[in-house]
This record gives sequence, C-alpha cells and structure tokens, in this order.
Amino acid sequence: MNLESLASELRGFVGITRKKQIGSIMQFFPIESERIIASFGEDAAVIDDGDEVMLLAADGIWSKLMEVDPEWSGYCSVLVNVHDIAAMGGWPVAMVDVLSVGDEEIASQVLRGMKKAIEKFGVPIIGGHLHPDTPYSALDVAILGKAKKSGLILSSTAQAGDVVVAAADLDGQPHPRFAINFDSTSFKDRQTLLFQLGSMQELGERGLVRAGKDISNPGLLGTLGMLLESSKVGAVVDVEAIARPMGVDPSAWLKMYPGMGFVVTAQAEKAPAVLEVFARRGLVARVIGRVTEERKLIICQGADQAVLFDLEKECVTGIH
Repeated sequence: MNLESLASELRGFVGITRKKQIGSIMQFFPIESERIIASFGEDAAVIDDGDEVMLLAADGIWSKLMEVDPEWSGYCSVLVNVHDIAAMGGWPVAMVDVLSVGDEEIASQVLRGMKKAIEKFGVPIIGGHLHPDTPYSALDVAILGKAKKSGLILSSTAQAGDVVVAAADLDGQPHPRFAINFDSTSFKDRQTLLFQLGSMQELGERGLVRAGKDISNPGLLGTLGMLLESSKVGAVVDVEAIARPMGVDPSAWLKMYPGMGFVVTAQAEKAPAVLEVFARRGLVARVIGRVTEERKLIICQGADQAVLFDLEKECVTGIH
C-alpha cells in the first residue's frame, strides 16, 4: 500500500471535504446559555439537566443518497441520529423530522425506510414539518437523547498517551447502489442492534474511555481527524491494524460509513477492558494507534509513514 497515495486519496474524499465549511458558520451562532456543557464539534450538543444531560443532534441526508435510494435514505436518517446519541454514552428519547418532497412515490419510499428504522431502533418520531410541494427531495431529522452526566463521552477530551481503538460490526456488505455505505444493521433484529449500541453507554458509565465518536460519513480516519481536531492533539495510526470485512479493499473501507462503528481513545491500561466490551457486544475492535501531542494525524505501515492531516496548518471541520 502506498501511504502517500492513500493519504492524498482520503484528503480528497468527498465525505471528508464536505466537513470543511462547518467552522466558518460558527460565528453566526453565539452561545450564551450556562446550561450548555458542549456544542460544536461533538456528535450531539450537551445540555445540563442535573445528574443527567440532554443530548440534541440533527442530521440531513445527503442529496446524492436520496437520488440513489430514497428508502435507504429514510432508514439512514434514523440510523445516523441514533448513533450520534449512542456515541455520547447516551440513549435516544425521540425524534422530529423535516421532509420536503413533491413526488408521492419518493415520499412513500422514504417513509417506508424511516418506519423500518423506527421499529428497529425503538425511537419514535413525534412531530416535525412537511413540505409536500417542493421541486426537490430532502430529509432532515433531529433527535433528543439523554445520558448520565458521569458517563458522558465527548470527542474533545482525548489526551496524548491515549491509545486509539476502532470498533465496527463487520458482518454486512456495501450498499449495492451506494458503495460508501456499509450495511451491517438493516437485516439484524432490534435486540442485537441495541446491545451493540449499548457498548458506548457501558464504556462511559464504567469510565473506560477518554473520548469517542461514531464513525460517520468521513470514514474511520476522517472521523478520527475530527476527534483529534476537537481535542487539539494528533495521532499515529497503523493502517495494518485496522480490521475490515473480508473482500473489501483497505482504501475503500476507509471511505465507508460502517453502519455500526465507533472510534475511541483510552488510557493504555484500560484498553483490554475496552476491547472486551466491544467484543462481548458483537463489534470487532482493535487498538490501531496512539494519541500524540504533535497535532498531526500520521498513518504508518511498518517503517513507512505519511501525514494525513497536519492540524496545525489545515482543518477537517474548522472547529477548534
């Protein structure tokens, strides 16, 4: 594997480049509430609620996915929001949606997908807004969750010396019409999926991880880059240590949304317990690297190295 070529390919991957404009809009949203514990840069905003916190997140479905498979888009709108809450060590409560669609058949497909995911993950949609006459199709979903304050997992708290652990359910296959989505959930039952999602809540409540995120559209290394950027640290990652499904090319896997996957950092002595939790809950987990003070995400293979992100000079999201 040519690491420089891989790094260049990932830096140009649209799942990563689409994130770069986030930081530039933060200036328009001043935060003045003392109840806000964490906001931009996290998978969900964190709102103080006594011994617990409220978690608030939203995701919009990529128009390219909506064009390719409206039903899968509806399913993913729930899937990604549930994962945002799980990544924080929390549990989902309810969702609202905004659906814009003028084509009845597309609307029907989207709603079928949403219904399947609602039933699978057990999280209701309790309101929202409908635009029934738009010349385009768009879907956005917001979710409310909760977590114990003592078990909250942030993505801005990684520290130099931590190990990096990547975990994913490798039992699945790429979506037949949208290859950067790996489906590991649609054919599994609710009990299995909730048990897998509960891995992050257990890790948080047991104090086993320092920081974490769910692996989203930027792929594993893009997601890790976002975590490192928020934490103002760097990391060295051994690409050969990354577990992937059989038959999936390494570079392709690093650009996939895995459906059920997380990346966390932890103190080295806690790594065995972290791996045990993920394994017991049906995820394949590996220690893939370590967090460093130098603000670079470096990928390595044997003695070869390449800089994927130099976070002193460039950004993934622009959130610091």
